[in-house]
Amino acid sequence: MASFYDTVLRNSKAFRSDAVCKDLNMLEPGTRAAVVALMADAKAAGIDLRLLETYRSQTRQSTLFMRHATQLRTVGCHGYGVAADFGVFVRGVYQGNAKPYAFLRDAARRHGLVSGLDWGHFKPGGFVDAGHVQRVPVWRQDALFGGQFYPPTTYDPYADSIKYRHTDVVLKI
Repeated sequence: MASFYDTVLRNSKAFRSDAVCKDLNMLEPGTRAAVVALMADAKAAGIDLRLLETYRSQTRQSTLFMRHATQLRTVGCHGYGVAADFGVFVRGVYQGNAKPYAFLRDAARRHGLVSGLDWGHFKPGGFVDAGHVQRVPVWRQDALFGGQFYPPTTYDPYADSIKYRHTDVVLKI
């Protein structure tokens, strides 16, 4: 069965575009539902959480890398429609440090997303991408990028990690 990546993303105008994409329709349906629910929760809690980017092409990733705006030369989960970046705004001002994003760690878990604050690990540490969420655990990324895995709409990275006894992602904090 063809994946969302094959049927939608590869056929999209955004596939090779250098433009920022904030289109929720460029997120795989399960990821889209989780992102929308997370945004609704933030709004209900009085948090001004804005979607900054959904899909990202390799063309855009290369440009960001050349500008030293990212450490990744090759596009990651954004290029597969399973990641989104958020910005927290306080009184209309974008917050660039990680502190205002602390709520995202638990909120992401509640919606079956992995937060860039801790990448699903029990103990935070290492590379932090505070406003980033994705629906694929780090241990599944190589398979995603290699075409051997694509999450179904009902995919849960935490249940998958427990099923395969993979300690990369933990359910409880």
